[in-house]
Amino acid sequence: MSNPEAKPIIVLVGGFLGSGKTTLLLRAASLLGQAGHRVAAITNDQGGALVDTRLAAKAVARADEVTGGCFCCRFSDFIEAIERVRVFGPDVIFSEAVGSCIDIVATVVRPLRRDYADRYRVAPFTVLVEPRRARELLAPGADQHLAWLFANQLEEADLVCFSRADLTSDLPNDLPALPSGFTFFLSGVTGEGVEDWIATLLNADAPAGGRVLRSVDYARYATAEAALGWMNWQARLLLDRPLSPAEVVGPFLDRLDEILSRDNIAIAHLKIIDEAPTGYLRASICRNGEEPMIDGMLTASPALEHELLLNLRARGAPEQLDAALYKAIERLPGTSSVLHFESFQPAPPKPERRIDD
Repeated sequence: MSNPEAKPIIVLVGGFLGSGKTTLLLRAASLLGQAGHRVAAITNDQGGALVDTRLAAKAVARADEVTGGCFCCRFSDFIEAIERVRVFGPDVIFSEAVGSCIDIVATVVRPLRRDYADRYRVAPFTVLVEPRRARELLAPGADQHLAWLFANQLEEADLVCFSRADLTSDLPNDLPALPSGFTFFLSGVTGEGVEDWIATLLNADAPAGGRVLRSVDYARYATAEAALGWMNWQARLLLDRPLSPAEVVGPFLDRLDEILSRDNIAIAHLKIIDEAPTGYLRASICRNGEEPMIDGMLTASPALEHELLLNLRARGAPEQLDAALYKAIERLPGTSSVLHFESFQPAPPKPERRIDD
C-alpha cells in the first residue's frame, strides 16, 4: 500500500484543445496501475461540470478538479486539490491544464518546485501536440490568436509529445524549435511510446521547468483566450423509449456539429459523455465534420434515463453557442432537465504567483 506521507510526483500536462491529453493520461494511469502504482488525476477548466473529470474518476484511485480558472489563476485551489487526492496515497498525480493556457512553467511548475519541494516532486512539463492541429495553426491564414497560444505552449515545454501516433506519422516540418532530445511520439489509444514517456517522467534527474517564458504579453493572452466561446451543459434526460448511450450521443453530436458548421462556427473541441444505468459512452471531435473518437461501452443496453454532459470550445460568441445547443436539444428524443449550464468567454488571466528567473 502506498504511503500518504511519501512525496508524490506531480505530472503537469499541457497542450492545445483536442490534443489528446485525457486519453493519454488514462492510458498512462492504466499502465502505472498495472505496475503497482497508485495514480490520481486533477482536471482543470475555466468553467464547471467537466467531461474529463467524469472519465478520470473511472480510471484512477482518486480524481479531483480545479474549476473557474486555469491552474495559474487558481493556484491555491490547485494545491488544495493536490492535498485532497494526496490523502489516498498516490505515487503519481496527473494534472491536466486547460487547453488554451500558457505560461504554466512560471506560474505553476516553478512555484511548486520553490514553495512545495518538501511535499511533492515535479516531473518535466509535457506539452502534447496533435499533428493535424499543429498543421492548421501553423498554416498561412490561421487564426492569429490561437496560433500565438500554440507557439507559446511549445516554447515552454520540457517534453514535446506528438499525439495520435496511431493515425499519423506525418509531422509538420515548420514547427518552432523543440527541446533537443525530449520529443516523444505517443498514442493514448494504442499505448505507443507511453511507457518510455512515463519512464522519463519518473526519472528523478529529468529537468522540470527549464524553459520558462521570460516575458508574456498578458493583454494579448487575454484577447487570445477570449477568441473562443466556452460552454458547459449538463442535463438529465428521460426518453420516450429506451435507447443505448450510443443511440443518444451519436445523433446529438451529429446534429450539433451540423448546426455549428452551418453557422460557420469552428469547433476547437466538443466532448459529450452519456451515463446511463447500463453504461457510459464519451464521444469527442476537434473540428467540424470530423469522425468522433469514442470511449466507453458501445454495447451498453438501452435505458430510459440518461445523464448528458457536454463541453464545447468553439470560435464563436457565447450566444451563438447557446443558440446552436438549443436547436440540437430540440431533437433529443425525450424530456431534458438542466443540471448545469454556462456559456462565456474566459476572463483575463491573473496568476497568483509567477517566477521567471
